[in-house]
Amino acid sequence: MSHITPFHPESWQESRHPAFSGERLVSHYLTMRDGVRLAIDIHLPGTEATTSERFPVIAFFTPYYRRMKLKPGAPTDTEDCPNIAVFRSLLLPRGYALVAVDVRGSGASFGARTGLRSPNEREDYLEIIEWISRQAWCSGAIGVTGISYLGAAADFTASWAHPAVKAIVPHSAVWDTWSNQLYPGGVMCRRLVKEYGRLMEALDDDEAENRARFPYFRGEHFEGPAPVDEDTDGTLLAAALEDHVANFDMADFVHQLPYRDSALSSVPDFTSAIISPYHYANRDADAQTAVYTISGWMDGHYSRGAALRFNWQRNPAKRLMLGAWDHGARTGSSPFREEPAPQTKALAETLRFFDQHLMGLETGLDDEPPVHYYTVGEERWKSAHEWPPAEMVTHRFHFHADHRLAPEAPPNDHATDRYVGDYRCGSGNRSRYNRLYAQNVERYYADWDGRDARMLCYTTEPFAVPMELTGHPLVKLFLKSDCEDCALFVYLEDIDEQGRATYVTEGIFRALHRRLSPGPENIPAIGPSHSFNERDARYLTPGEYSEITFDLLPTSWLFQAGHSLRVAIALADSDHFSRIPDGIVPTIEVSRHAERASHLELPMLAHT
Repeated sequence: MSHITPFHPESWQESRHPAFSGERLVSHYLTMRDGVRLAIDIHLPGTEATTSERFPVIAFFTPYYRRMKLKPGAPTDTEDCPNIAVFRSLLLPRGYALVAVDVRGSGASFGARTGLRSPNEREDYLEIIEWISRQAWCSGAIGVTGISYLGAAADFTASWAHPAVKAIVPHSAVWDTWSNQLYPGGVMCRRLVKEYGRLMEALDDDEAENRARFPYFRGEHFEGPAPVDEDTDGTLLAAALEDHVANFDMADFVHQLPYRDSALSSVPDFTSAIISPYHYANRDADAQTAVYTISGWMDGHYSRGAALRFNWQRNPAKRLMLGAWDHGARTGSSPFREEPAPQTKALAETLRFFDQHLMGLETGLDDEPPVHYYTVGEERWKSAHEWPPAEMVTHRFHFHADHRLAPEAPPNDHATDRYVGDYRCGSGNRSRYNRLYAQNVERYYADWDGRDARMLCYTTEPFAVPMELTGHPLVKLFLKSDCEDCALFVYLEDIDEQGRATYVTEGIFRALHRRLSPGPENIPAIGPSHSFNERDARYLTPGEYSEITFDLLPTSWLFQAGHSLRVAIALADSDHFSRIPDGIVPTIEVSRHAERASHLELPMLAHT
């Protein structure tokens, strides 16, 4: 059962007064098993600390520059570690050492990147963790954290079950790279692939002008990746950048993986599985490594990955936090009240978790339920013992004539609604996807109202009492199409008394993948399971009905009394996703027949 409880990890952070000021920073190359040299920074707490003092260590593995080289004359207070700055200012003064590594093929490291999160990188993580554990300044307790790519690296590191790795905190990190990032619902997130590829090229090749197109890597005093201490004239950095010329191309890479079981043409064993944390998840690591998963309702499709990770874990110390924020908790996503600094709570919980598991402090975590989530509209944090919360009741809403959405079953009248797709449909530039390639969004979906005019919509009567929707909504469609394939974009909206629509959540699904299956090993089911493998793909038969069932992205949202819930269905999000089929606009017919009753299944609870 969920509870409305005080949730103020910031108070723990405030009670943990900094014990050190300043830092001791050294940087050098570590040579890996295959001879590739990786650039590594070691941040030790306090200039006043003794050389014999030992600290718990937090490791970061990043392709986004472990540290920036600053131009001559840059102010002394210029932040040179934008990628890990918030963690450094939080953890270093409180007695943690930090180790930041440019992954192979990036920053000042040598080598080439053969793919997104390649297996070679995962082996590097183990080698580096072993090296850290042997250093005189390491207490023997290591944690791994970071946002996005760095969060997935924490998963990969934990999967080795190294005895020194006691806890990890993946922030906004994939669990299944294929479905959480590249092909949500089987549809390529085309704009993300394109823009993220541009970002990585700008970073890997140290292209300052192109790097400046991305706000997080723009700075008038930045001069590319910082060389290591021994590279006094930049010769080694220049040689490392030459290695990066061989790095994989993001678009070419992703286009080779249209199915979950697709492989690279040049490496038959290289599928999306080997670049996904779930593939390496093992019970040995789970038994010894505590995991705190942190995500948000507008965190791309990573919130679904967060739920999958949490439900797979069996460690009694596992925890999950889902806030009203975006990728990395940089911006609050509630349209009703924007938290002034959403990342503060996520960072404070990170400190508390590491204090518990790396420093052995009594933080109060053991006295709290393992799940914390934020209900938008109610503007409250809640806690639960499981995800989704057990007390939610499934409410079924059927599609009816006159575009109504109602609990009663439809009549047996063979009714359908015809919808001609419109490739002008899109979710705009204030969506959950824009932050994923390092663009700023200040207010999410603020321009949503009116977008559903081009969609097929069904709306409930106004609710008599406030209704909370918490969990993973599900849609079941019985439809026929004039094409052999199409992509379905299903949105839930909150309609106020004036008829204004506010975006709540969404789901994406390619009809080709509608066949239900057990799904890949190690991924627990949340809603219907689809393998997304080529062998299970089935084209539609034009003119024949097919059943298509899939879950939408998780949320927690309170519909106020007098408000309605609307489902809006489109066949495109041309702002972000590939068009299926490309060059042909599909037409569908959605059944409202009693025996083929299209409907929603919503985990809801009345507030009385």
